[in-house]
Amino acid sequence: MSDNNTSPNPPTILGPEHLNMGGKMVDFAGWKMPVEYEGLRAEHLHVRKKVGLFDVSHMGEIRLKGPKALDSLEWLTSNWASRLEPGQAQYTLLTNAAGGVVDDLIVYCMEKGSDYLLCVNAANKDKDLLWIMDHHLGCEVVDESEDWGQIAVQGPQALNLLTRVLSPAIQDIPSFHFAPFLFQGQEVLVARTGYTGEDGAEIFVPTSKAVALWRELLLKGEDFPAKPIGLGARDTLRTEMKYPLYGNELTDLTNPYSAGLGWVVKPDKKDFMGREQMLAAKEAGLPQKLVGFKMLDKGIPRHSYPLFSFDNKEIGRVTSGTMSPSLNEGIGIAYVDKAYSEVGSEFCVDIRGRRIRAQVAKTPFVSPKGS
Repeated sequence: MSDNNTSPNPPTILGPEHLNMGGKMVDFAGWKMPVEYEGLRAEHLHVRKKVGLFDVSHMGEIRLKGPKALDSLEWLTSNWASRLEPGQAQYTLLTNAAGGVVDDLIVYCMEKGSDYLLCVNAANKDKDLLWIMDHHLGCEVVDESEDWGQIAVQGPQALNLLTRVLSPAIQDIPSFHFAPFLFQGQEVLVARTGYTGEDGAEIFVPTSKAVALWRELLLKGEDFPAKPIGLGARDTLRTEMKYPLYGNELTDLTNPYSAGLGWVVKPDKKDFMGREQMLAAKEAGLPQKLVGFKMLDKGIPRHSYPLFSFDNKEIGRVTSGTMSPSLNEGIGIAYVDKAYSEVGSEFCVDIRGRRIRAQVAKTPFVSPKGS
């Protein structure tokens, strides 16, 4: 844990709120963020059962505008942005010339053809901005990251809370759609997206209103209750869903097909950077596949732990792992040789020199949206 007094990383606009509520602060992606409040397990289960608030103001927001905005977006990303209508969002990948992944992100269509908001990972914001500036096809590129705070409201009671604070109309927004609403006279964008598998939304709020909105969500959600949730539970929640994290499951060298993300690659709809290289690698046969696995014996898998077959061959590495708060068992995500990628396949995780048995499992590990 970092020293709050010596870290060069700044807090988000909500930093004082986290400290006032007992948040344990750590350095993360160039920011000082709360890793937990009352404990990872309690916070994780609270989101699965009630409603939690996440400060995601560290995420980057990049705007593409002008007549060449859509052409640029289609060239830069793998998914088919042309299908988006105003108010629709899309998960996609920023690709490189080798067919790898610069970042994964969500695109929000503000105005069809000419105005798109990109929400990018915090640790990659500067890299992404430079990449877009170097490879766009003539659009206006604006870094709006300092203009926005962002709060994720997640859990079975999330929409009830948002109805109280903003509008009953939020209940009518479909998944991966967004709409503007007023909060204290300022426009906020409410997007039906999230990183937990539970119902909810992510709110883009002007920086000047972020603290007021955070406090209002907590106040009007007291009876649920609504609670602040730290980075620790955010990571275990997404791991239970097998949602990728850039730097773990995705890197500049990752072929999206190997990561199970072929559904956001649309080579039949358009050309995009790295398309031919990506398809050629797929056609040649990708050696590994991203899988979820459960521990058969006691042990917790962690990032970078090596995996071995029972005849002592190294067959892959853990990309993410944890003790699942929902299941009370060790779970993980890993790239493994294809011969070991089918559900039911067994191998060993090397945990500090001890070989612990594990088995490829169906994912997500838990049922989404409280079902």
